[in-house]
Amino acid sequence: MRMFFNRLRSIPCLGGGRRSRRSSSSCCDEILPREPVVLNVYDLVDTNHYTMALGVGFFHSGVQLYGREYGFGGHEFPMSGIFEIQPCNGQAELGEHFRFRESILLGYTHFSSADVQRIVDQLGLQFTGNSYHLTSKNCNHFSNSLVHIVCGRKIPGWVNRLAYLVTCVPFLERCMISSPSQHQYRQSSPQH
Repeated sequence: MRMFFNRLRSIPCLGGGRRSRRSSSSCCDEILPREPVVLNVYDLVDTNHYTMALGVGFFHSGVQLYGREYGFGGHEFPMSGIFEIQPCNGQAELGEHFRFRESILLGYTHFSSADVQRIVDQLGLQFTGNSYHLTSKNCNHFSNSLVHIVCGRKIPGWVNRLAYLVTCVPFLERCMISSPSQHQYRQSSPQH
């Protein structure tokens, strides 16, 4: 037993050894789970092909972890608006206007699959279906929150830039749908 604890103390990521910090992180990567954190982005409108030159567009995003993609949509009930689909399969599972654009590797997480599920469940308390708002609490806000928790990064700014810009112009924001009940989430075709 003593040899076991001596061996643990010699592993740099557990505080032992004389290795550099750089080699310490690779050692920890070998011991802990290391899962890619991928952002899957979908075009919601055809005009994105033109507006991307300006750095804006209408996008849906979901976060892919452990073979599942987590997204967020609105409905009228005070329960989680988070849903799960097969990665990159938005058009088939969410509706024809969810056209897959690209996958972006944002980093890696050391959280296990069970940990990720617990995190998603907890986020469901914050991201309820009836709290969905097109500009201030949408699928991209959810993706950003989940990514930040699991790997400490943010989603690229262009993914949600249009929603941010709309909030900067009060007239435009008043023109947008503001009631979650007007864009209810349906299992087969949520509205974003």
